[in-house]
Amino acid sequence: MTSVLRIARYSIDGNVCVGRPEGAWFVRWTAAPWEGGRESETRDAIAAATLLPPSRPTKIVCVGLNYREHIGESGTLPRDSPPPAEPVLFLKPPSALIASGEAIRYPAGVTRLDPEAELGVVIGAKARRVAPERAMECVAGLTCVNDVSARDLQRRDGQWTRAKGFDTFAPVGPWIAVGLDPSSLNVVCRVNGTIRQRGRTADLLFPVPFLVSFISHVMTLEPGDVIATGTPAGIAPVAIGDRIEVDVEGVGVLENVVAGES
Repeated sequence: MTSVLRIARYSIDGNVCVGRPEGAWFVRWTAAPWEGGRESETRDAIAAATLLPPSRPTKIVCVGLNYREHIGESGTLPRDSPPPAEPVLFLKPPSALIASGEAIRYPAGVTRLDPEAELGVVIGAKARRVAPERAMECVAGLTCVNDVSARDLQRRDGQWTRAKGFDTFAPVGPWIAVGLDPSSLNVVCRVNGTIRQRGRTADLLFPVPFLVSFISHVMTLEPGDVIATGTPAGIAPVAIGDRIEVDVEGVGVLENVVAGES
C-alpha cells in the first residue's frame, strides 16, 4: 500500500514555509516535493503557525453536477433531467481563496448561503492536452474544497460567477495529500458537528483522471491550480456563526466559521 504524505503551507515568524504535520509539529521541507524539495531538520510548532491555502492557484476550476443525486436538488436543472454528457465547468477567482481556520463572509443581501463539500485536486506540473491515462502524472495531490455558494443568486442569475465568486467563497485545505488514490474516498460535510452531506468519489460521473484531461484540453493547467470535482447530495443553507467542516478521507478536515461581512 502506498504511503500518503501530507504537505501543508503555513506562515511562522514572518516566513512562508511548507512542511508535513507530525503530532504537534510541522517538519519543514525545503520546498514542496513536486517542486523537488526535501525534508529538513527544522521543526515548527503547529500552535505557533498559521495555515495558508496549500497552493497559490492561477485559477480554481470547478465541476458542477458531477454527482447524479445532486443534479435535481441544485435547482439548476429539472429533477428528472439526465446527467450532463460532458463536465460542466466554471471558475472561482483566486481572490475567493481562504485557508482552513479563516472566516467565510456572508455577503449582505444574500438570502441563502450553502457550503458544498468537494474533493480538490492540486496540479503539480503544467498540463495541456493531457491524455486521461497520463493525467495523474500532472497531479501534486488531493485536498478538501468548500465550494461556498450564494444559492439565491445562482438560481436568479442563470450563470454562476457571481454566486460562487465572492471573496472567501473558496476555502481550500488544510493541506495536500500526496500519493492518495482519488477513486473511492468518502466526502463529508458537517455543520456544527451534524452531517449534512456524505458521498464517495467512486460515484463521480466524471472521475479525476478524465476531469484533468478534459479541462487541460480547454485551458492550460498550471502548477498550484485547483480542481474542485463536484459535491454530493445534501446541500442546505447555513447561518452566521455556523462551523463548517469538509472531511475528505485520507486528506484531513477543512474547517471554517461563517461570519458577517467585515
